[in-house]
Amino acid sequence: MAEHTLARQLADFAADTSYESLPDEVTASVRKRVVDVLGLCVAAHRLPTSAAIVAQVREQGGRPQATVVGGGHTLVPAPLAALANGVLAHSLDYDDTHLPSVLHPSASVVPAALAAAETAGADGRATIRAIAVGLEVCVRLGMAGYDQESGNSTFFEHGQHATSICGALGGAVAAGLLLGLSSDGLVDVLGVAASMAGGIIEANRTGGTVKRLHCGLAAQSAVTAAQLVGRGFTGPPTVLEGRFGFFEAFLHGAYDPAAVTGGLGTEWAVPGIFFKPYPANHFTHTAADAAMALRAQGLDPARVERLVLGVPAPVIRTIGQPIERKRAPETGYQAQFSGPYLVAAGLLGGGGGLGLGLDDFTDALARDPARRELMAKVEVVADETATGIFPAQFPAVLTAHDTDGREWREEVLSNRGGPGRPLSDGELALKFRDNVSGRLSDAAVDLVMERGLRLGELDRIQDLLRPVAELNPVAGGHHD
Repeated sequence: MAEHTLARQLADFAADTSYESLPDEVTASVRKRVVDVLGLCVAAHRLPTSAAIVAQVREQGGRPQATVVGGGHTLVPAPLAALANGVLAHSLDYDDTHLPSVLHPSASVVPAALAAAETAGADGRATIRAIAVGLEVCVRLGMAGYDQESGNSTFFEHGQHATSICGALGGAVAAGLLLGLSSDGLVDVLGVAASMAGGIIEANRTGGTVKRLHCGLAAQSAVTAAQLVGRGFTGPPTVLEGRFGFFEAFLHGAYDPAAVTGGLGTEWAVPGIFFKPYPANHFTHTAADAAMALRAQGLDPARVERLVLGVPAPVIRTIGQPIERKRAPETGYQAQFSGPYLVAAGLLGGGGGLGLGLDDFTDALARDPARRELMAKVEVVADETATGIFPAQFPAVLTAHDTDGREWREEVLSNRGGPGRPLSDGELALKFRDNVSGRLSDAAVDLVMERGLRLGELDRIQDLLRPVAELNPVAGGHHD
């Protein structure tokens, strides 16, 4: 039985995949995601939680193995580097998303892989291969928990953060490859990491910054699991489908095994993972698009009397409930999970090169009287068309009634950043430059972009990470 378990099939896929066998679109996608994650890690240093995690990691001491972005040139143990960088990557809610599983694969897998690669002295090709495989494993485990009938993630229904749960296992496979584990070792690494996976998402609804920890804890668990297996720890071969295994524990046994193994090695999910154009919960993006479209058509925010935001029914609890809190976020972080705020930001803001940027999500703007006045006019309701499309996309239908009695309506049925509306290489470069503005020198910016986009040619991952180890001090307020 152990020969044909799901863990064995994933492990064999990982071990048998070479850099040379990866499709060009997969390697290109991985290179872009690495650059995107590094930009997010730099940008996150505006947050006090980022200072907290870097200080926490630096105080632990230990063997110098891997780089913390913005943590200085002194290396830290690999699991701690993965922890810090995973926290940084996910903290701005600007990291990529896979649909319809609704998880953020890169924020766990990339930090885990970079830390393991730096520790092992791996080159760029080995790192790309490991990240590609880790992302694929992460997504496939997430899709195993996607309920086709309800059109929603069972992880999500149970209050679980699939991102960190599946990310721990995907990251562990990536780290295991870079640390030289065989296929047998990768079976064990899945078995060990499954006992380290966790994360609950109540903070999406009612606040708290704990969600920022999730991808860091997943990445830390991933590297730790790989290291422990290298020292002799083992896991159950039936860790995924077993009676007391991963799918029973997290999904109560309701999972799709074909999502794990169907087309494995020939059909890649990696290139279709959505890049985020805006630093906010992905459910809110089309609300901002619709609001910006109405503004472009001439809607005057000062003359708005009522706004109705129609969204998929399952997302209301995240971006529209409790409505009193969503209409009055106290922090920029809370604003990132508020449908009413994204409508107001779309009607009033637009500071970023992609439409909305980091400067649209500050504590001051969350409490801005003009935005509060608009947010108070927003109802968040279920829209039948949007619900029918979800979660392949996160649509929104925004209807505005103005003081002249005119009705304005805008439908946005697909998200920017995915296969249907991809961000161009120029837009991704703009996002990266915006994220690192003022924190990296122009020379460092160019160096990271150039080395990241030719990652497969690098002999050492440390050459990519060295330019982001030290950041320029930037004056300014925090989002929290």
